[in-house]
Amino acid sequence: MAEYGAPVVDHAPDSDWAWVTLVSNADYLPGAVALVRSVMLSGTMADVVVLHTPAVSREALRPLSDLGARLAQCGLLPTSEGFNTAHARSAVHGRAPFTKGEKPPFHTPLDNFVKLRLWQLTGYSKVVFLDADVIVLRNCDRLFEYPEFSAAPNVYESLGDFHRMNAGVFVAQPSARTFQAMLARLDVPGAFWRRTDQTFLQDYYPDWNGLTVFDNMLQYVWFNMPELWDWSMVRILHFQYEKPWQKDHPKADRLRPLIDLWQAYHDGVGIPDDIAALEGPG
Repeated sequence: MAEYGAPVVDHAPDSDWAWVTLVSNADYLPGAVALVRSVMLSGTMADVVVLHTPAVSREALRPLSDLGARLAQCGLLPTSEGFNTAHARSAVHGRAPFTKGEKPPFHTPLDNFVKLRLWQLTGYSKVVFLDADVIVLRNCDRLFEYPEFSAAPNVYESLGDFHRMNAGVFVAQPSARTFQAMLARLDVPGAFWRRTDQTFLQDYYPDWNGLTVFDNMLQYVWFNMPELWDWSMVRILHFQYEKPWQKDHPKADRLRPLIDLWQAYHDGVGIPDDIAALEGPG
């Protein structure tokens, strides 16, 4: 019998590798649609697995399965009441407020830890996790050759950010033993992971292997560090903070070219034939 809450994938693997994302509530479905379509269009040889909680119905997830994604329902982690209280939205946003951008109203910090369940996907030898607010612009199967744990730096304001990890894209190796070790370290008396899964993973893997910023290009680079933006190099685009499917947000005008690109992937219409030919910030 599968461990309570562990992911149950609805189709047997066709590959040793899988792209994995998480849809913890229905508000992330638009992002997941654009993401899954973008991965499929990249010509990947890997499976695509969508972890989801019971809060999201199978009917709501149908657009993802229609695109070829495998669905894997899983539960929240078996964390303590004290841990859950400490990582509730009001607690996280109050104790460690986000000052660089605005998280959407559907941001639920506690749900972020569900992505640790990908270590239970032991039918795959290697997985690459992608947050549901990213799009893949060209084939990135090379990432499966990277070791656990590989991630890109959290660079979007200055080069001083290179010491911090961003957990929106990372390479992992499923292992039941690793998952149990993570749970043992995650929920201890007084635990508070300031940026939830991201802070925890950087603590768990202090010697993380660095991917390039182009493997997880954060949208704020567009206006904060335009000299770093190169469409011929950008492979994965990450809409951290405000989401492109929000009807209005404070930075929408400044990010309009990126939002329009995301919309094309979401709709499956108007996707550029040559990403490298797009105009950069200026």
